[in-house]
Formats: sequence, C-alpha cells, structure tokens
Amino acid sequence: MRRLLLALLPLVTLLSACTSTDYDLVQTASIPPRFHDKDPQDFGDRTPQHHSIHGIDVSKWQGDIDWAAVKQSGVSFAFIKATEGKDVVDTRFSEYWPKARAAGIAYAPYHFYYFCSTADEQADWFIRNVPRSAVHLPPVLDVEWNGESKTCRYRPSPLTVQSEMKRFMDRLEAYYGKRPIIYTSVDFHRDNLVGQFNEHHFWVRSVAKHPVEIYKDRRWAFWQYTSTGQIPGISGNTDINVFAGSEKNWRKWVKAVSEPKQVAGN
Repeated sequence: MRRLLLALLPLVTLLSACTSTDYDLVQTASIPPRFHDKDPQDFGDRTPQHHSIHGIDVSKWQGDIDWAAVKQSGVSFAFIKATEGKDVVDTRFSEYWPKARAAGIAYAPYHFYYFCSTADEQADWFIRNVPRSAVHLPPVLDVEWNGESKTCRYRPSPLTVQSEMKRFMDRLEAYYGKRPIIYTSVDFHRDNLVGQFNEHHFWVRSVAKHPVEIYKDRRWAFWQYTSTGQIPGISGNTDINVFAGSEKNWRKWVKAVSEPKQVAGN
C-alpha cells in the first residue's frame, strides 16, 4: 500500500498545484482545435485546446479501429469499455486493448455500473474478464443514470450509491493495485457525488460548458468535452477527452501508475 500511495503522489501534486482554472489565464484566440468535431461547442476562454494531452474513449460501437492512425493523429490515451453489470463483456475489448498497447497508446478498461446488481457481483465479473495486463492506467468506474435502460432504471439513494461504489472500487484496488478513476455525468454527480470520493481522480463529462461551471467544487483529472469528435483511424463519432495537466505531468503520472504494484495474490 505504501508503494501505491507513493505512485499516486505525482498526480496528487499536479492537481494541487494546477487546477482546471489555471488554463483560463492564457489567451485562446489563436489556438486551433486538435481534432475535427461535427458539433463543436464554444467554450470561450476555457477551450479544451489549452490542454496538450488528448485521448478517446471507445466501445464496440466504434467498430474497426486503425490504432496506428489514432496514435499518429495525436491521441495519447484510450479508455476502453470492458464490462457492464455482472454479465456483459464488450465484444471488442479483448481486441482493442492489445492493439492500443502495440500502438503506444496509454490505455485503461472501464466498467459501466448497473444498479440492479451488487457491487461484489460486478467486481467479480470485472476481475474475471480483465487481466492485469489490460490495466495500464488505473481502471475506471463509469457511474451515471441510465434512464433508457430496458432492464434497470433503479435509482438508489445517495448513501446506497456511495457505499456500492466504494465496495466495487475497493475490490478493484485490492486486486489490481491501482485506485480506480471515477467517470460521471453532470446529473449523477449532482445527485450523488458532490463532496464525495475526493481521494479518487475524476473523469467528468461536460460537452457544453467548462467543468468548473457545473461541477461544484470538483477537482478533475480528465474532461470529456465532446461526443462528436472525428479521429483519424475511427469511422463515425468518437468521444474526446483531455488530461488536466501538462505533458510533463502526464509523463510522470503514467510512469508512476503503470509500474507493477504489490497486489493480492502476488
């Protein structure tokens, strides 16, 4: 555990010294977009183009991906859907993560949480289907309301949500030796997560405004700023994200979290 805490210090330092508003001090008029966007938003002076590290998140819906072209376009990282609930595996996961690794793209698996299954059932399923070699960057827990689900629209209380999330993430941290990142949306964060899990890194969705405007007192590490991005090597729309820190911060953090850790069973 001491080694794990030491490994997390680079990003803790980054997020303490460099908040999401530091970039607002820079003039943005001359900053071109890194990637084409079918539905670009005007973020004003808080444009995500301030950030030097961009990445994508993908699932089976992206279909065939030319990972070498993705890397060459300037993509630094990829969050890849692995599992959902207690019995769903993304059909492209076992293909995507080795190809991302071969292309030199930092990668991490993510799990879409299903509130009609228990935290232990879902942790068991994730661990069964995601080898340690697929966890380069820390694993991601994707928590959001899914009002369009045909099988589960249950919305637990905030306390239940928080306790289930903690149980799931504690299981993954114990097994993989890396503290999970939390991905969330505006409404879910507002309903359940304000002031919670401050020891975890957050990946937030905010496609119309800068996160500082809509996530109350939340320090974020990753920002998903569009769902209509166009990435060379991928057909159709792709989510694009940025990392909060500088390129130097990024290199230090990736090196720290990708090193082997002492985990259960080793």
